[in-house]
Amino acid sequence: MTAFFEQWMPYEWAWFTATISGILLIALPLMLAVAMIIYVDRKVWAAMALRRGPNVVGPWGLLQSFADGLKVFLQETIIPSAANKGLFLIAPIITFTVALMAWAVMPFGPEAVLSDINVGLLYILAISSLGVYGVVIAGWASNSKYPFFSAMRAAAQMISYEVSIGFILICVVLWAGTFNLNGIVEAQQGHVLGLLNGFAFNPLLFPLWVMFLISSLAETARAPFDLTEAESELVAGYQTEYSSMSFALYWLGEYANVLLMCALNATLFFGGWLPPLNVDWLPGFYVPGWIWLFGKIFVFFFVFSWVKATVPRYRYDQLMRLGWKVFLPLSLIFVVLVSGWLMLTRYGV
Repeated sequence: MTAFFEQWMPYEWAWFTATISGILLIALPLMLAVAMIIYVDRKVWAAMALRRGPNVVGPWGLLQSFADGLKVFLQETIIPSAANKGLFLIAPIITFTVALMAWAVMPFGPEAVLSDINVGLLYILAISSLGVYGVVIAGWASNSKYPFFSAMRAAAQMISYEVSIGFILICVVLWAGTFNLNGIVEAQQGHVLGLLNGFAFNPLLFPLWVMFLISSLAETARAPFDLTEAESELVAGYQTEYSSMSFALYWLGEYANVLLMCALNATLFFGGWLPPLNVDWLPGFYVPGWIWLFGKIFVFFFVFSWVKATVPRYRYDQLMRLGWKVFLPLSLIFVVLVSGWLMLTRYGV
């Protein structure tokens, strides 16, 4: 893209313009996607409960999310008198910004990535772990017991499941031999007699994907792990004192994180932008990679909505037990199994 802009301007300005254009090409469609998946989320919940869902604003209710966005934009921003005003206002900005930053290394195709760095997976781990700061700061700055309790829950929950996610990703990196996300996608070609693309089709890595999917639900505080927003105990959780656009930023950040986890499930275990079948004469082989990636993201988002609509909320002790006593030991065992298997078969030790 830089070479394209160099036709009209010096290299420095061409690089700057290309970088800004790349950011906008990711951020603007992502914001539109967030608005539409909120609509899809509500439609799926409605269908599961035999209701109609949004169906008034716009054709088939498609503009409902935009109407909700306009409503919160026009509302007054209320700051509690006892709150720490500076931290109270910056907390949702942190959450929203961090949710967008992780998409910088997400590959939409072989060359379609904003920053194709060698440590892309480490970058995503680092950025996603920063999201807890927006939640904790909101809980403390609100100077209210309900947001504070919710922030403590959120911090413990995110840390608990990030540990097991880290060990799961170690297994993926060991098998792929790289931290680069494009490299990980390319390493997923040809499993099960060379016919299927995706680590999830590898018998040794399939249980890791199951753990990663469940940990993704916990990491994004989606049901049945939405203990941070348990209305019977914590009202609305860390968002209780927020209104107007501050609340909307949390809402957007939450759904951007959900989309990111869906994209990671697709990229790390189901071939990302690769077609499901590793057969070059099938028509699907000629479909652009970004279409395959978006289709897989949509399937995973449907699973997220399906779980939220059907599975009851866990108790907090059950949540912690699953993270520390089940997933952590299992992920450690699989690190040993995967590394041992690779040493025996790939490196001949």
